[in-house]
Amino acid sequence: MDKAKPAPLLLTGEGLSVEDLAAVARARRPVAIGPAGDARLAAARRVVEQALTAGEPVYGLTTGLGARAGERLTDEALRAFSYQTIRGRAQALGAPLPAEAVRAAMLVRLNGFLKGASGVSPSIAYGLRDCLNAGVTPVVGETASIGAGDLCWMASLARALIGEGEMQDADGRSGPAGDMLRAAGLSPLSLGPKDGLALANNSGMTAGLAGLAVAEAARLIDVLQAATAHSLEAFRANLSPLDPSVMAARPQAGQDEVADQLRQLLAGSALLQPDAARRLQDPLSLRNVVQIHGAAFAALAWARSAVEQEINGSSDNPVVLLEEERMLSGGGYHTPLMPLALESLSRALQQVAVAQAARLSKLLSPRFSDLPLFLATPGSESNGFAPLMKVVEALVAEISHLAQPVAFWPSLNADGVEDCLTNAPLTAKNLSRLLGAARRLVAIELIVACQAAELRELAALPPALEELHGKVRALVPPLEADRPLGSEIERLAEAILQDGSAFFPHCMAERGV
Repeated sequence: MDKAKPAPLLLTGEGLSVEDLAAVARARRPVAIGPAGDARLAAARRVVEQALTAGEPVYGLTTGLGARAGERLTDEALRAFSYQTIRGRAQALGAPLPAEAVRAAMLVRLNGFLKGASGVSPSIAYGLRDCLNAGVTPVVGETASIGAGDLCWMASLARALIGEGEMQDADGRSGPAGDMLRAAGLSPLSLGPKDGLALANNSGMTAGLAGLAVAEAARLIDVLQAATAHSLEAFRANLSPLDPSVMAARPQAGQDEVADQLRQLLAGSALLQPDAARRLQDPLSLRNVVQIHGAAFAALAWARSAVEQEINGSSDNPVVLLEEERMLSGGGYHTPLMPLALESLSRALQQVAVAQAARLSKLLSPRFSDLPLFLATPGSESNGFAPLMKVVEALVAEISHLAQPVAFWPSLNADGVEDCLTNAPLTAKNLSRLLGAARRLVAIELIVACQAAELRELAALPPALEELHGKVRALVPPLEADRPLGSEIERLAEAILQDGSAFFPHCMAERGV
């Protein structure tokens, strides 16, 4: 029986979550335009047409762009200016971005149109919707933006929508944009005044990349919690730091949520009983999980807030003010908050990674764990997971490098008019790459924790961890003799990427956690 297609995501210009964005960009959930958004599209376009009729000086509508903002467009130039805007600024280069990143940018731009602040022709919004639903995606180079709007990136995207450049179809085949559109039963977009500027002059690509990264981080942190709980159980850790009374002595954002989740993952464990732990105090990588993960939870909440403001906002300039029926210049395309929030999340995940490496080393050390050296099977000549610690430290080094702040400096653009930048795109790219390394590190902790639990010969695991253990073992068998583990780690990491929720025990979902 075929899996039922998901209902279309109804777009209104408001309430778009990073999970919604990921579902459309990655899982190709279809989209539809809600009536309220449709009405705002039409009303905003009327404001643009009124300004055109009145001959008002409006940036990018009746004037040039950037350093040429003071030049009035002739009637002849006005008709071609939208196409000129896109062709002249479609300068992205480098390897193509993943299709999901471009789809995310298309969704952000479409949702932004529906706020009614753009004044784009409604047909442009409908064309974006149709391309998303048909799975045809512009091929866009990975380098183009400094975070003061994504002008060259989004113009490169828009160039394919008008039938120039390249597009990729739903099956991943690339070809001339016009041919790909026709094969999907679509036509190139036909641009009116301001449409080129509305498609190009916005922060949609940065917001899309950031939204995908934050959605992935949220899923990964859930799996991280489950892996950590398994390590705590296998180590026979002292769980007194999870006690609500202990945490109340020094409140911190995120820590109560972390501790509550860990207690529920460990529900049924003998470790929750008094005097059950092997040690009075454990190493910090086990004892301070609540504080370390709590900081990551808090950083994730800030990043989510910053990015969801962006994907539900208008990054247009000029802005259509519907209630006032006029247009004003603004600075919504500038993105200084996003890099601060994304870098905070990256730094929090760096602290998590350092603690993970230390925690893994303790599981491998008999001095701390009371388990066989390197978790090698007793009686074998295996060196266990000892060689894997070099890979662990390499992953931590990569994460630490990618978590460093991105530099910024005065911009030299537009003859000195555009003299500031944020480099937000690079922070989003770095977070995405960091998550790839972090995902592999979580996979390693799951594998090691499973081996430790088995060597401990526990009578039973808590129900949530028993479920998790089985899912890991379905992909990675125990290490009984030395073998290469790379492909198995990659397989588990890929499974976490594709469906992280599958590694967060179902019994937790039933509790509403």
